[in-house]
Amino acid sequence: MQSFFQILMLILDVVQFFIIAHVIMSWLINFQVLNLHQPLVAQIWQMLQRILEPIYGPVRRILPPMQGLDLAPLVVLLGIFALRIVLVNNAAAFY
Repeated sequence: MQSFFQILMLILDVVQFFIIAHVIMSWLINFQVLNLHQPLVAQIWQMLQRILEPIYGPVRRILPPMQGLDLAPLVVLLGIFALRIVLVNNAAAFY
């Protein structure tokens, strides 16, 4: 069961990394540091969109419209942090 706990923590780490990379990349695209016409940038952006949109979608439906400000990544990150706390505090159940 310890390996199951470690796999869950690894998955949460990877999702957290993808969300942070997505947020930073969106800032760089909006400030025109990165250009979506570059094939590599467009490919990475589409990959992150495909991975994270199923996670962001339900959160965006719950959140009220914020005039162009997307708080879904922040809410998902807070959810990941809360889930990590719950898992660590109940780690004895996995051993």
